[in-house]
Amino acid sequence: MTIQVRALAGLPLARGGLDRHGELRSRPDVLDGLRVDPNTRAVILRGRRALVTGDALDLLDPSELPEPELMVYLGSTTEDSPGTPPGTDILLWVLAEADADAITEDEDRWFDLRRSGHRLSDRDVGILATSLAIAGWHRAEPFCAHCGSPTTVRNAGWARHCPVDGNELFPRMDPAVIVAVVDPQGRILLGSNAMWEHNRYSLLAGYVDAGESLEQAVAREIFEESGMRLGKPVYLGSQPWPFPRSLMLGFVAPLAEDQDPEALVPDGQEILDLRWFTREELEDPATDVILPGPSSIARAVIDEWLRGSWSR
Repeated sequence: MTIQVRALAGLPLARGGLDRHGELRSRPDVLDGLRVDPNTRAVILRGRRALVTGDALDLLDPSELPEPELMVYLGSTTEDSPGTPPGTDILLWVLAEADADAITEDEDRWFDLRRSGHRLSDRDVGILATSLAIAGWHRAEPFCAHCGSPTTVRNAGWARHCPVDGNELFPRMDPAVIVAVVDPQGRILLGSNAMWEHNRYSLLAGYVDAGESLEQAVAREIFEESGMRLGKPVYLGSQPWPFPRSLMLGFVAPLAEDQDPEALVPDGQEILDLRWFTREELEDPATDVILPGPSSIARAVIDEWLRGSWSR
């Protein structure tokens, strides 16, 4: 089975305005030089939230900030914004809770990408999605995967080194497929996860198995979660989902020609309920169905279907 491509523009977290300058990461003094450069700016992270004013990241002078728990060179900006012309170098500055509180305890100043990433500019989405992914990796994997020894940060924050066996460890992303299944009547298949409210529904999704192609992952995940067999999938696009480190790969796929749409079988563990929805049902103002948030690829794909794409 081969994959056709139908590009879906405007995925909320697939935007960006950074030149990552990977060639600079190996310089041993790059962080020391950048943190004292008066033109450098830092994005502040506490846990999984970033410091903002309104709907814009606060990019601050590192010389005015407390010492970070983690510092990473993210790259330089490619867009012209007030206070950050193109070419401005950006550092990730991860602060301890007490130091973050010293900057501000105003909860409205600490921004959650998962809930509101669609409101950020292209530049700020790219900065924050990268910051969350790399900070989450450092937080989750401080030890050598081979011998268990504590590792040290290298490559301007983009690697960790084991001093015992010499291994270099690098950030990883976990690919996951997410699929809009459409039946011959033009309805879309949505499922309700066991961890959600009973009326929250989304597209079916799952991680790509080791040794598996994307095509195989699409077919397997949908069959495992719904009992549905599919025709040829069409690739729509991808976006990072740094909670903690997924790369979401979006598809739309019809049912196999001989597949009965009513033979739905939720797996009963992850997916507790499955429903076919018409556009009229989801657009009805009186509906109590809760759809995915606007920063997710799931919502972007559902909205594209609501606009009339993929009648089958």
